[in-house]
Amino acid sequence: MASGLASNPMKKIRLVRIAHVWYKYKHDDIEAAKQFALDFGFVETAQAGVTTYYRGYGTEPFALALVASDKNEFGGAGFVVESEEDLVHAFKVLPKECRASEVDEMKDVPGGGKRVTFYDPADGFPFHLVHGQTPVAPEDPGFPMTKFNYPVEKHRGPNEFQRFKKRPAPVHKIGHFGMCVTDFAKCYDFYSTYFNFHPSELVHDDQGVDKTVFFRLDRGDELVDHHCFFFFEGPKMHVHHSSFETHDFDAQVLGHDWLRHRGYTNCWGVGRHVMGSQIFDYWFDPSGFIMEHYVDGDLLDMKEPTHRTKAAADNLHVWGPEVPATFLQ
Repeated sequence: MASGLASNPMKKIRLVRIAHVWYKYKHDDIEAAKQFALDFGFVETAQAGVTTYYRGYGTEPFALALVASDKNEFGGAGFVVESEEDLVHAFKVLPKECRASEVDEMKDVPGGGKRVTFYDPADGFPFHLVHGQTPVAPEDPGFPMTKFNYPVEKHRGPNEFQRFKKRPAPVHKIGHFGMCVTDFAKCYDFYSTYFNFHPSELVHDDQGVDKTVFFRLDRGDELVDHHCFFFFEGPKMHVHHSSFETHDFDAQVLGHDWLRHRGYTNCWGVGRHVMGSQIFDYWFDPSGFIMEHYVDGDLLDMKEPTHRTKAAADNLHVWGPEVPATFLQ
């Protein structure tokens, strides 16, 4: 239950990191979604009722939750907040149109903890704030210790080899998620006002109007991912993709080949982004949701200013296949 103490409406809700995402699938589609999760590199960690939870090899108790439902839809992202007081504060200060829940226990959820759920004020998609989850011990996926031989700089000794196992790309953690929203200005004002989101990149149209933002978290001098949440304006709200970090380029491309051989459809990749710098590889799951493996993303602190650029196809990637129309929807 929310505390009876008053909250300062000007105080921002302090987010620490992105923790997980939820996806809902029709009952006829859920088994295919579960198999894709395993082929993508997740490990099943628990099942409770109609929900199956998957973890990476990091310390988050779960990174992905798949829910059997009556339709296929995005179930929202979860962000860790600094304290339970942030949950109480969120319940009290978020606008009524957000329909913020009271603080409740995350029962039958790996890691436990407490949660507040609210809904985006422009388009109504869910957003979860969590605190007090118990971390899990990291797992060792058994990555080989790679040593690269460059033209004039050799790191492998005599008679040493590079050998790899064919397998999915093990997921470490979730890095970010993105949405197409119908009112960019309203969303930007809301998320930058109530939370410690800070724009790493703003992308504008021919008229100079901002239409896309890549938000990182303002954690002061702490290094954070270049973005953990992005959105752009479009005619219809939908989740664009969720992105998960794996170990290195070899693990990523081995995962690419694994998904290809398993018969899944590649959306875009492998390539290197400009904004964020990460090497990307996007795939469609069996229901058409886009999931990304990435490696080698930028880390920023608050000394780095916001960058603002004009929308153009060539500011999306440095190398890799041309941007497909299916990615831009």
